[in-house]
Amino acid sequence: MHPVTPDGRYFVVKGQLWRCSNPALGEDTRQRLVDELMAARRKIKQAKASGDTWQMKLARESVQKAKVALGERGPVWWEDGSPDFNRHQIANSPYAEWFNSLLKTSGDR
Repeated sequence: MHPVTPDGRYFVVKGQLWRCSNPALGEDTRQRLVDELMAARRKIKQAKASGDTWQMKLARESVQKAKVALGERGPVWWEDGSPDFNRHQIANSPYAEWFNSLLKTSGDR
């Protein structure tokens, strides 16, 4: 399991922040969007295997659409005006101190 920032906005993978899905989404809606995302990722794999650049473009657009609907990309889902640090290195973010404290206590991240 990847660590999630205290505010629940991001999870951390290899020192990089990735925006979490919008927690206000209903479970049925969230699951439908995750299913769409996974289907689009499978289409990317198929397009890569076939070398079909048009299908690759369509599949990537489907991934983007699902991620925006989930709140992982596009406009932020929080309303307090805080900036978006999606895809930023955690060391260059306001979460650096928090993450460093995790490293000190766990020693394995």
